[in-house]
Amino acid sequence: MASVRLDNICKNFGAVRAVDRVSIEIPDGELMVLVGPSGCGKSTLLRLVAGLEEATSGGIFIDDREVSRMKPQDRDVAMVFQNYALFPHLNVEQNMAFSLKFRKVAKPEIRLRVAEAAEVLGLAGLLRRKPAELSGGQRQRVALGRAMVCKPKVFLLDEPLSNLDARMRAVMRAEITELHRRLGTTMIFVTHDQTEAMTLGQRLCVLDFGQVMQIGTPMDLYRRPAHRFVGDFIGTPGMNFVRGRIEGCDGGLAFVGSGDGLSLGLGGDLAKHAGGEVEMGIRPENISLAAGACDATGTVQGCESLGHESLLRVRCGGHELVVRVPGAGACDLAKVGLRFDLNTAAWFNAASGQALD
Repeated sequence: MASVRLDNICKNFGAVRAVDRVSIEIPDGELMVLVGPSGCGKSTLLRLVAGLEEATSGGIFIDDREVSRMKPQDRDVAMVFQNYALFPHLNVEQNMAFSLKFRKVAKPEIRLRVAEAAEVLGLAGLLRRKPAELSGGQRQRVALGRAMVCKPKVFLLDEPLSNLDARMRAVMRAEITELHRRLGTTMIFVTHDQTEAMTLGQRLCVLDFGQVMQIGTPMDLYRRPAHRFVGDFIGTPGMNFVRGRIEGCDGGLAFVGSGDGLSLGLGGDLAKHAGGEVEMGIRPENISLAAGACDATGTVQGCESLGHESLLRVRCGGHELVVRVPGAGACDLAKVGLRFDLNTAAWFNAASGQALD
């Protein structure tokens, strides 16, 4: 096991900067998830740690040992790829043992390590099968097993579940969480899927355009996004955003939306931002339907029924909001009253997107 530290890492591909001054510290034994949209630099960052790409500048440290110029095989890391990268002509046992044979590990030790990994991953009865005879989930386990037998200090997983269907992804998420609990090995997991990130990571690092937007626990990022981008990207669906101004109103403060018909009373802790243009971010579950007194009214534009809950698209004061409500009955409504839980709202600078302090 080992800690990993990235110190002001940059990576250029010609005139394009794919990774821009990234600094991250990952303690020994942590499962860190790098998450962001396609093209944000997360896979490039993983390849830099693996040694498959060379950093333009900055340092990469594993257990305080600078590895930026080391060959991949000397870094004591193991990588699981998106496409599994299994040899089709080798069976499960041979695929798992391949890297150990390449390192000239003794045959009895190879058999022992493969047997141990196969037992942990539920592959003991499949060792003689070829990859074509396995399901997608089983192939993914073989790829994990090939990494496990090397007993690396750091596991690197590059979108390993993206080729699986939704049900199998859920199963494999649980298996990877259990595997990390058993092994206690440092893991860096790359994904663009917010659900994967939230359910797997002890901490998340959200990236956009090669830069770190925020690092923290899943619930820290969900409840207290440091940037508008984080509030929008983390969560399914993301935050609702309403642009407006904080103004004085009847001796207090109110948030007045840029459209018509949305004015919400506020506490005094936002007084220093009065007069400036801001954005309110509020989660769909923090807007509720009100039968009586309400903060605003809106027109239902559409409804997605998920059985246990529904997502309403509501037009309110010139803004389209997503409202999460239990059950499916609300889909029949045309006009609704809304109540906003402003204690849960996040506030952002309208120009920069940074969270207000």
